[in-house]
Amino acid sequence: QVRLLESGGDSVQAGGSLRLSCDFSGDTYSSKCMVWFRQAPGKEREGVAAIWTGSTDSGTTYYADSVKGRFTISRDRNENTVYLQMDSLKSEDSAMYYCAAGALCYGGRWSGTAGKSWGQGTQVTVSS
Repeated sequence: QVRLLESGGDSVQAGGSLRLSCDFSGDTYSSKCMVWFRQAPGKEREGVAAIWTGSTDSGTTYYADSVKGRFTISRDRNENTVYLQMDSLKSEDSAMYYCAAGALCYGGRWSGTAGKSWGQGTQVTVSS
């Protein structure tokens, strides 16, 4: 069981920046794909960004097309924390953001919702 706790959500104006944090602990041996998802009201949960924390190719990142060039996912190994730096925010980025942990990232597996452990979410609101 992986435990995840998100923080950093806030209300900002369009064009602004936020950094979300995800502290994780527990059985991370089999959950090395750390992912940020988001879900806006009335929409499906979508994968935003992921980072592979396994020993091979550690640090490989994945992004949804909608956030490429604006969002950056990173990991602090010492603190077991994953970050999502969000720049040039748009109103359509408004959503509940969730941190998740899964077994694999490659081949598009990072963006699937099945079989993952989840945090409770942190709200991001971007006003135009």
